[in-house]
Amino acid sequence: MIEGHGGDIYRMARVLNCSPSQIVDMSSNVSPLGMPPGLEDYLRQGLRELISLPEVDSEELRSNFANKWNISENQVVVGNGTTEFIYILPVALGIKKALIVGPTYADYADACAVFNVTYSFYLALEENDFKPNIDHVELSLRGVDTVFICNPNNPTGHLIPGNTLKELCEDNPEKIFIVDESYLPFVVDGQNETLINKALKNVVVLRSFSKIFGIPGLRLGFLSASPDIIQKIGRHKRPWNVNRLAQLAGIFLLGQDQFIKDVGHFTKKERTGFLKQLRDVTGLRPFSGVTNFILFKLVGRLKAADVCKRLAQNRILIRDCSNFYGLSDRFIRIALKTPEENNICIQRLRDILSTGNEVLSL
Repeated sequence: MIEGHGGDIYRMARVLNCSPSQIVDMSSNVSPLGMPPGLEDYLRQGLRELISLPEVDSEELRSNFANKWNISENQVVVGNGTTEFIYILPVALGIKKALIVGPTYADYADACAVFNVTYSFYLALEENDFKPNIDHVELSLRGVDTVFICNPNNPTGHLIPGNTLKELCEDNPEKIFIVDESYLPFVVDGQNETLINKALKNVVVLRSFSKIFGIPGLRLGFLSASPDIIQKIGRHKRPWNVNRLAQLAGIFLLGQDQFIKDVGHFTKKERTGFLKQLRDVTGLRPFSGVTNFILFKLVGRLKAADVCKRLAQNRILIRDCSNFYGLSDRFIRIALKTPEENNICIQRLRDILSTGNEVLSL
Protein backbone atom coordinates (compact mmCIF):
# COMPACT_ATOMS: atom_id res chain seq x y z
CA MET A 1 0.00 0.00 0.00
CA ILE A 2 1.36 3.41 -0.99
CA GLU A 3 1.67 5.78 1.94
CA GLY A 4 3.17 9.20 2.51
CA HIS A 5 2.62 10.72 -0.92
CA GLY A 6 1.30 14.19 -1.62
CA GLY A 7 -2.10 14.87 -3.13
CA ASP A 8 -4.22 13.15 -0.48
CA ILE A 9 -6.91 15.75 -0.99
CA TYR A 10 -9.94 13.48 -0.64
CA ARG A 11 -8.96 12.16 2.78
CA MET A 12 -8.20 15.68 3.99
CA ALA A 13 -11.56 16.93 2.72
CA ARG A 14 -13.26 14.29 4.88
CA VAL A 15 -11.17 15.30 7.89
CA LEU A 16 -11.95 19.00 7.41
CA ASN A 17 -15.58 18.32 6.47
CA CYS A 18 -15.35 20.35 3.28
CA SER A 19 -15.34 19.84 -0.47
CA PRO A 20 -12.03 18.88 -2.15
CA SER A 21 -12.49 21.98 -4.32
CA GLN A 22 -12.18 24.13 -1.19
CA ILE A 23 -8.65 22.86 -0.51
CA VAL A 24 -5.52 24.36 -2.06
CA ASP A 25 -3.36 21.34 -2.80
CA MET A 26 0.29 22.41 -2.78
CA SER A 27 1.44 18.93 -1.81
CA SER A 28 1.12 17.46 -5.31
CA ASN A 29 3.66 18.52 -7.96
CA VAL A 30 1.32 19.21 -10.87
CA SER A 31 1.00 22.08 -13.30
CA PRO A 32 0.06 25.38 -11.60
CA LEU A 33 -1.88 26.26 -14.76
CA GLY A 34 -4.12 23.20 -14.56
CA MET A 35 -5.02 21.27 -17.69
CA PRO A 36 -4.27 22.69 -21.16
CA PRO A 37 -7.17 24.61 -22.76
CA GLY A 38 -9.32 22.38 -24.91
CA LEU A 39 -8.44 19.07 -23.25
CA GLU A 40 -11.67 18.81 -21.29
CA ASP A 41 -13.85 19.33 -24.39
CA TYR A 42 -11.66 16.95 -26.37
CA LEU A 43 -12.13 14.21 -23.78
CA ARG A 44 -15.84 14.88 -23.53
CA GLN A 45 -16.16 14.17 -27.24
CA GLY A 46 -14.04 11.06 -26.77
CA LEU A 47 -16.47 9.54 -24.29
CA ARG A 48 -18.31 7.87 -27.15
CA GLU A 49 -15.20 5.74 -27.76
CA LEU A 50 -15.57 4.05 -24.40
CA ILE A 51 -17.94 1.53 -25.98
CA SER A 52 -14.88 -0.16 -27.55
CA LEU A 53 -11.71 -1.60 -26.11
CA PRO A 54 -8.72 0.74 -26.13
CA GLU A 55 -5.78 -0.07 -28.38
CA VAL A 56 -4.08 -3.00 -26.70
CA ASP A 57 -0.59 -1.42 -26.74
CA SER A 58 -1.53 2.23 -27.37
CA GLU A 59 -0.15 1.91 -30.90
CA GLU A 60 -1.16 5.35 -32.21
CA LEU A 61 0.01 7.16 -29.09
CA ARG A 62 3.29 5.24 -29.06
CA SER A 63 3.86 6.15 -32.72
CA ASN A 64 3.14 9.83 -32.07
CA PHE A 65 5.56 9.93 -29.13
CA ALA A 66 8.28 8.27 -31.22
CA ASN A 67 7.79 10.75 -34.06
CA LYS A 68 7.93 13.69 -31.70
CA TRP A 69 11.32 12.63 -30.35
CA ASN A 70 12.66 11.21 -33.62
CA ILE A 71 13.10 7.70 -32.28
CA SER A 72 11.78 4.32 -33.35
CA GLU A 73 8.40 2.97 -32.20
CA ASN A 74 10.17 -0.05 -30.75
CA GLN A 75 11.92 2.31 -28.31
CA VAL A 76 8.69 3.39 -26.58
CA VAL A 77 6.16 1.88 -24.18
CA VAL A 78 3.04 3.68 -22.93
CA GLY A 79 1.90 3.05 -19.36
CA ASN A 80 -0.62 3.77 -16.67
CA GLY A 81 1.61 6.49 -15.25
CA THR A 82 5.33 6.10 -14.62
CA THR A 83 4.60 4.22 -11.39
CA GLU A 84 3.59 1.18 -13.44
CA PHE A 85 7.06 1.11 -15.01
CA ILE A 86 8.89 1.68 -11.74
CA TYR A 87 7.30 -1.51 -10.39
CA ILE A 88 7.90 -3.49 -13.59
CA LEU A 89 11.56 -2.63 -14.08
CA PRO A 90 13.13 -4.60 -11.19
CA VAL A 91 11.73 -7.91 -12.42
CA ALA A 92 11.83 -7.11 -16.15
CA LEU A 93 15.52 -6.15 -16.05
CA GLY A 94 16.45 -8.75 -13.46
CA ILE A 95 18.00 -6.12 -11.21
CA LYS A 96 20.19 -7.62 -8.50
CA LYS A 97 21.64 -4.57 -6.79
CA ALA A 98 20.58 -0.97 -7.33
CA LEU A 99 21.93 2.43 -6.39
CA ILE A 100 19.41 5.19 -5.71
CA VAL A 101 20.61 8.78 -5.97
CA GLY A 102 18.84 10.67 -3.21
CA PRO A 103 17.20 12.04 -1.20
CA THR A 104 14.51 11.20 -3.71
CA TYR A 105 11.14 9.68 -4.54
CA ALA A 106 10.43 6.68 -2.29
CA ASP A 107 8.93 4.39 -4.93
CA TYR A 108 12.31 3.48 -6.41
CA ALA A 109 13.30 1.85 -3.14
CA ASP A 110 9.80 0.47 -2.57
CA ALA A 111 9.80 -1.20 -6.00
CA CYS A 112 13.18 -2.77 -5.27
CA ALA A 113 11.93 -4.03 -1.92
CA VAL A 114 8.85 -5.63 -3.50
CA PHE A 115 11.11 -7.83 -5.66
CA ASN A 116 13.79 -8.41 -2.99
CA VAL A 117 16.34 -6.32 -4.88
CA THR A 118 19.26 -5.17 -2.75
CA TYR A 119 19.61 -1.40 -2.90
CA SER A 120 21.78 1.32 -1.43
CA PHE A 121 21.76 5.11 -1.52
CA TYR A 122 24.09 7.82 -2.61
CA LEU A 123 22.84 10.83 -0.66
CA ALA A 124 23.59 14.38 -1.76
CA LEU A 125 24.54 16.55 1.20
CA GLU A 126 22.53 19.37 2.71
CA GLU A 127 25.64 21.54 2.99
CA ASN A 128 26.01 21.23 -0.80
CA ASP A 129 22.41 22.35 -1.30
CA PHE A 130 21.55 18.70 -2.06
CA LYS A 131 23.37 18.89 -5.39
CA PRO A 132 24.85 15.46 -6.15
CA ASN A 133 28.59 15.22 -6.71
CA ILE A 134 28.82 13.23 -9.95
CA ASP A 135 32.33 11.97 -9.15
CA HIS A 136 31.05 10.62 -5.85
CA VAL A 137 28.03 9.08 -7.59
CA GLU A 138 30.37 7.28 -9.97
CA LEU A 139 32.44 5.93 -7.11
CA SER A 140 29.22 4.58 -5.58
CA LEU A 141 28.48 2.53 -8.71
CA ARG A 142 30.86 -0.24 -7.75
CA GLY A 143 29.02 -3.50 -7.22
CA VAL A 144 25.62 -2.32 -8.54
CA ASP A 145 23.98 -3.14 -11.87
CA THR A 146 21.31 -0.42 -11.96
CA VAL A 147 21.04 3.24 -10.97
CA PHE A 148 17.88 5.24 -10.27
CA ILE A 149 18.16 8.98 -10.90
CA CYS A 150 15.29 11.48 -10.77
CA ASN A 151 16.23 14.47 -12.93
CA PRO A 152 15.19 17.09 -11.93
CA ASN A 153 15.00 15.49 -8.54
CA ASN A 154 11.97 15.21 -6.29
CA PRO A 155 11.95 16.71 -3.64
CA THR A 156 15.12 18.82 -3.95
CA GLY A 157 14.37 20.26 -7.40
CA HIS A 158 17.99 20.01 -8.51
CA LEU A 159 18.80 19.32 -12.19
CA ILE A 160 21.87 17.42 -13.35
CA PRO A 161 22.78 18.88 -16.77
CA GLY A 162 21.93 16.49 -19.58
CA ASN A 163 25.47 16.37 -20.96
CA THR A 164 26.87 15.55 -17.52
CA LEU A 165 24.39 12.71 -17.06
CA LYS A 166 24.97 11.46 -20.61
CA GLU A 167 28.72 11.29 -19.96
CA LEU A 168 28.15 9.34 -16.73
CA CYS A 169 26.03 6.79 -18.58
CA GLU A 170 28.50 6.49 -21.46
CA ASP A 171 31.41 5.98 -19.07
CA ASN A 172 29.59 3.10 -17.37
CA PRO A 173 28.06 1.05 -20.21
CA GLU A 174 27.74 -2.08 -18.04
CA LYS A 175 25.27 -0.31 -15.73
CA ILE A 176 21.61 0.38 -16.47
CA PHE A 177 20.55 3.95 -15.68
CA ILE A 178 16.85 4.54 -14.99
CA VAL A 179 16.36 8.29 -15.40
CA ASP A 180 13.02 9.71 -14.29
CA GLU A 181 12.40 12.93 -16.24
CA SER A 182 8.88 13.50 -14.96
CA TYR A 183 9.67 17.08 -13.91
CA LEU A 184 11.93 18.06 -16.80
CA PRO A 185 9.10 19.70 -18.81
CA PHE A 186 8.79 22.32 -16.02
CA VAL A 187 12.30 23.54 -16.81
CA VAL A 188 12.59 26.32 -19.40
CA ASP A 189 14.27 24.74 -22.47
CA GLY A 190 14.24 21.43 -20.60
CA GLN A 191 14.00 19.53 -23.90
CA ASN A 192 17.71 20.28 -24.34
CA GLU A 193 18.52 18.24 -21.23
CA THR A 194 16.61 15.04 -22.04
CA LEU A 195 18.24 11.67 -22.67
CA ILE A 196 15.29 10.34 -24.69
CA ASN A 197 16.91 10.84 -28.08
CA LYS A 198 20.57 10.32 -27.18
CA ALA A 199 20.76 6.68 -28.40
CA LEU A 200 22.13 5.37 -25.10
CA LYS A 201 21.62 1.61 -24.96
CA ASN A 202 21.99 1.43 -21.18
CA VAL A 203 19.48 4.18 -20.35
CA VAL A 204 15.77 3.93 -19.51
CA VAL A 205 13.92 7.26 -19.50
CA LEU A 206 10.61 7.75 -17.70
CA ARG A 207 8.25 10.57 -18.69
CA SER A 208 5.03 11.47 -16.87
CA PHE A 209 2.15 13.40 -18.42
CA SER A 210 0.41 13.63 -15.03
CA LYS A 211 2.58 16.44 -13.69
CA ILE A 212 3.13 18.91 -16.52
CA PHE A 213 -0.43 18.62 -17.86
CA GLY A 214 -2.22 18.54 -14.51
CA ILE A 215 -3.93 15.16 -15.04
CA PRO A 216 -2.72 12.90 -12.19
CA GLY A 217 -6.15 11.30 -11.97
CA LEU A 218 -5.97 10.09 -15.57
CA ARG A 219 -2.66 8.17 -15.22
CA LEU A 220 -0.44 8.40 -18.29
CA GLY A 221 3.30 7.92 -18.71
CA PHE A 222 5.94 6.87 -21.23
CA LEU A 223 9.12 4.82 -21.09
CA SER A 224 11.87 5.14 -23.69
CA ALA A 225 14.80 2.72 -23.99
CA SER A 226 16.68 0.53 -26.44
CA PRO A 227 14.64 -2.09 -28.33
CA ASP A 228 16.24 -4.88 -26.27
CA ILE A 229 15.10 -3.30 -22.99
CA ILE A 230 11.66 -2.51 -24.41
CA GLN A 231 11.28 -6.17 -25.36
CA LYS A 232 12.07 -7.26 -21.81
CA ILE A 233 9.54 -4.81 -20.39
CA GLY A 234 6.91 -5.97 -22.87
CA ARG A 235 6.98 -9.46 -21.37
CA HIS A 236 5.73 -8.06 -18.07
CA LYS A 237 3.38 -5.31 -19.23
CA ARG A 238 -0.31 -6.16 -19.17
CA PRO A 239 -2.49 -5.70 -22.26
CA TRP A 240 -4.89 -2.75 -22.27
CA ASN A 241 -2.89 -1.12 -19.48
CA VAL A 242 -3.89 2.37 -20.69
CA ASN A 243 -7.57 3.28 -20.89
CA ARG A 244 -9.07 4.93 -23.97
CA LEU A 245 -9.52 8.38 -22.44
CA ALA A 246 -5.86 8.42 -21.41
CA GLN A 247 -4.85 7.35 -24.92
CA LEU A 248 -6.90 10.16 -26.44
CA ALA A 249 -5.53 12.64 -23.93
CA GLY A 250 -1.96 11.65 -24.83
CA ILE A 251 -2.58 12.19 -28.55
CA PHE A 252 -3.96 15.66 -27.79
CA LEU A 253 -1.22 16.56 -25.31
CA LEU A 254 1.71 15.63 -27.55
CA GLY A 255 0.80 18.73 -29.55
CA GLN A 256 0.87 21.09 -26.57
CA ASP A 257 4.43 22.42 -26.85
CA GLN A 258 3.34 26.03 -26.28
CA PHE A 259 1.51 25.06 -23.09
CA ILE A 260 4.68 23.39 -21.79
CA LYS A 261 6.65 26.56 -22.50
CA ASP A 262 3.99 28.66 -20.76
CA VAL A 263 4.12 26.45 -17.66
CA GLY A 264 7.91 26.62 -17.58
CA HIS A 265 8.05 30.42 -17.75
CA PHE A 266 5.16 30.79 -15.30
CA THR A 267 6.85 28.43 -12.85
CA LYS A 268 10.16 30.27 -13.08
CA LYS A 269 8.50 33.62 -12.41
CA GLU A 270 6.37 32.36 -9.51
CA ARG A 271 9.29 30.54 -7.92
CA THR A 272 11.34 33.74 -7.91
CA GLY A 273 8.48 35.76 -6.43
CA PHE A 274 7.61 33.11 -3.85
CA LEU A 275 11.15 32.97 -2.52
CA LYS A 276 11.52 36.74 -2.58
CA GLN A 277 8.49 37.19 -0.34
CA LEU A 278 9.82 34.64 2.15
CA ARG A 279 13.44 35.79 2.26
CA ASP A 280 12.93 37.76 5.49
CA VAL A 281 10.99 34.98 7.28
CA THR A 282 12.93 33.56 10.19
CA GLY A 283 13.02 29.80 10.55
CA LEU A 284 12.71 28.83 6.90
CA ARG A 285 15.62 27.85 4.64
CA PRO A 286 14.90 27.26 0.93
CA PHE A 287 17.02 25.09 -1.36
CA SER A 288 17.85 26.01 -4.92
CA GLY A 289 16.02 24.21 -7.69
CA VAL A 290 14.46 24.58 -11.12
CA THR A 291 11.08 22.89 -10.80
CA ASN A 292 7.51 23.76 -9.85
CA PHE A 293 8.15 22.82 -6.21
CA ILE A 294 10.50 24.12 -3.53
CA LEU A 295 12.16 22.23 -0.68
CA PHE A 296 12.46 24.07 2.64
CA LYS A 297 14.11 23.26 5.93
CA LEU A 298 12.45 24.47 9.13
CA VAL A 299 14.98 26.04 11.47
CA GLY A 300 13.43 26.50 14.89
CA ARG A 301 10.95 24.86 17.23
CA LEU A 302 8.35 23.77 14.72
CA LYS A 303 8.61 20.49 12.83
CA ALA A 304 7.23 19.56 9.43
CA ALA A 305 4.16 17.86 10.89
CA ASP A 306 3.37 20.98 12.93
CA VAL A 307 3.47 23.32 9.94
CA CYS A 308 1.57 20.89 7.71
CA LYS A 309 -1.21 20.56 10.30
CA ARG A 310 -1.49 24.29 10.78
CA LEU A 311 -1.70 24.92 7.05
CA ALA A 312 -4.21 22.10 6.66
CA GLN A 313 -6.44 23.84 9.17
CA ASN A 314 -6.38 26.73 6.70
CA ARG A 315 -7.26 24.26 3.91
CA ILE A 316 -3.79 24.35 2.39
CA LEU A 317 -1.90 21.09 1.84
CA ILE A 318 1.88 20.92 1.60
CA ARG A 319 4.22 17.93 1.71
CA ASP A 320 5.77 16.66 4.92
CA CYS A 321 9.14 15.33 3.71
CA SER A 322 10.07 13.44 6.86
CA ASN A 323 9.59 10.09 5.10
CA PHE A 324 12.12 10.86 2.36
CA TYR A 325 15.22 8.81 3.17
CA GLY A 326 18.04 11.26 3.83
CA LEU A 327 15.77 14.06 5.08
CA SER A 328 14.34 14.62 8.54
CA ASP A 329 11.18 15.87 10.23
CA ARG A 330 12.37 19.43 9.54
CA PHE A 331 11.75 19.41 5.79
CA ILE A 332 8.69 20.48 3.81
CA ARG A 333 7.99 20.76 0.10
CA ILE A 334 5.64 23.30 -1.44
CA ALA A 335 4.36 23.03 -5.02
CA LEU A 336 3.57 26.34 -6.70
CA LYS A 337 0.00 27.21 -7.67
CA THR A 338 -1.66 30.39 -8.94
CA PRO A 339 -0.28 33.75 -7.76
CA GLU A 340 -3.32 34.22 -5.52
CA GLU A 341 -2.97 30.80 -3.91
CA ASN A 342 0.78 31.24 -3.53
CA ASN A 343 0.25 34.55 -1.73
CA ILE A 344 -2.24 32.98 0.66
CA CYS A 345 0.24 30.21 1.47
CA ILE A 346 3.02 32.74 2.03
CA GLN A 347 0.89 34.75 4.46
CA ARG A 348 -0.17 31.65 6.39
CA LEU A 349 3.45 30.49 6.57
CA ARG A 350 4.47 33.88 7.90
CA ASP A 351 1.79 33.71 10.58
CA ILE A 352 2.70 30.18 11.65
CA LEU A 353 6.46 30.74 11.78
CA SER A 354 6.25 34.11 13.46
CA THR A 355 3.86 33.08 16.23
CA GLY A 356 4.89 29.45 16.78
CA ASN A 357 1.51 28.84 18.41
CA GLU A 358 0.63 25.44 19.76
CA VAL A 359 -0.31 23.04 16.99
CA LEU A 360 -3.88 21.83 17.11
CA SER A 361 -4.74 18.20 16.33
CA LEU A 362 -6.75 17.43 13.24
